[in-house]
Amino acid sequence: MNSSARTMSNPAAIAVVSLIFFTWGGLTSLNDVLIPHLKAVFSMSYTQTMLIQFTFFGAYFLMSMPAGAVVARVGYKAGIVIGLVIASIGAAMFYPAARLPSYPVFLTALFVLASGITLLQVAANPYISLLGRPETSHSRLNLAQALNSLGTTVFPLLIGPLILVGAVLGVDEIAAMGAAEQAAYRAAEARSVEMPYLLLSGGLLLLAVFVLLMRIPSLREATEASPSVHHTYMEALRQPHLRWGVLGIFCYVGAEVAIGSFLINYMAEPEIGGLSEASASRFLAFYWGGAMAGRFIGAALMTRIDARKLLAFAGAMVCVLLVITMSTTGQVAMWSALAVGLFNSIMFPTIFTTAIERLGTLTSKASSLLVMGIVGGAIIPLVQGALADRIGIQHAFVVPLVCYVYIIWYGLRGSRLQAGAVPATETAAPRPPALH
Repeated sequence: MNSSARTMSNPAAIAVVSLIFFTWGGLTSLNDVLIPHLKAVFSMSYTQTMLIQFTFFGAYFLMSMPAGAVVARVGYKAGIVIGLVIASIGAAMFYPAARLPSYPVFLTALFVLASGITLLQVAANPYISLLGRPETSHSRLNLAQALNSLGTTVFPLLIGPLILVGAVLGVDEIAAMGAAEQAAYRAAEARSVEMPYLLLSGGLLLLAVFVLLMRIPSLREATEASPSVHHTYMEALRQPHLRWGVLGIFCYVGAEVAIGSFLINYMAEPEIGGLSEASASRFLAFYWGGAMAGRFIGAALMTRIDARKLLAFAGAMVCVLLVITMSTTGQVAMWSALAVGLFNSIMFPTIFTTAIERLGTLTSKASSLLVMGIVGGAIIPLVQGALADRIGIQHAFVVPLVCYVYIIWYGLRGSRLQAGAVPATETAAPRPPALH
């Protein structure tokens, strides 16, 4: 067949797919900008506002298995295109949500957007690992993960000020308005998301067309093999280091998302940064940019330091930073919270790889369980939001603090392989995709 002659080379295909990693990282980080904006628009409590993250990351839990079925049926390339189209529809739904304005419609739009990103996660991560020689798959995944972090750094910096363009009024100021004035204010504030998300919707649609036309390898045949078909999820969960690893992913993603979700409101507090929401959104680049830089630093350190010990050290450093931010004020409190991103960097891939170590043909089931653990990003921010309503944002950071204490324990004890706990006859497991 001559069709392969028309297919894009692997390096070119990797460049195309890397754009997708960049895009979904950026879209995810924009939730941190939406939270303070919609909180002001609808005069909500922190608990109500955290439904944004609950809805977004809940889609990972609900849609990961359906997304896997789609990819198995249509292949990686078509799965990526469908995921981009669904995400584009979700972004476009922000327009009617803002026009109404309606918080439930905003949440529905977020769920559709997140469902598209879930499909992208399921399709693009293994796809990029298959594009090229197996021995170089690790470097390809590291590059994609770094570009994902670049997206989380750039999007809030460039798009955040467009969403937070107006002066956000306090609850008392809004309450002093008449009913007509309140409605007019909320409508004007809500509409600031229209243009950014319509542009994002158009960009996602163009990217879908680009991927469709670029003739990247479909690799559909790679989705048809199922080496772990005879295994069950319960078999995988019998491995102690995997069980604790699923909880580790739950705690890490939940803590990372919770901190990022509160940063803008936290930095706007008079006793912390006293910044406007628009100015505070620019500082998110330090949080997510720290995670990007830390991934390069961590990759170098792991050639000399045991990954489990490095994970425990990173968890301990985050605990120190959270204690500092909870017990101080002003610039020290602000920058200690932002510095958490630097030490967050290595946690997801390290927990993921240690949790599937030596699981052989159980790896597929184990990976699915770990991906479902991302639902921590839906639940932990909601818990922190409920606590923030009662004791304030600053002291509510105790919720992620507990999560990082668990990560320290996992690095030192929970991730250890126990004699007889893993299948003795299995071959070495492939490297997992970097999912976050």
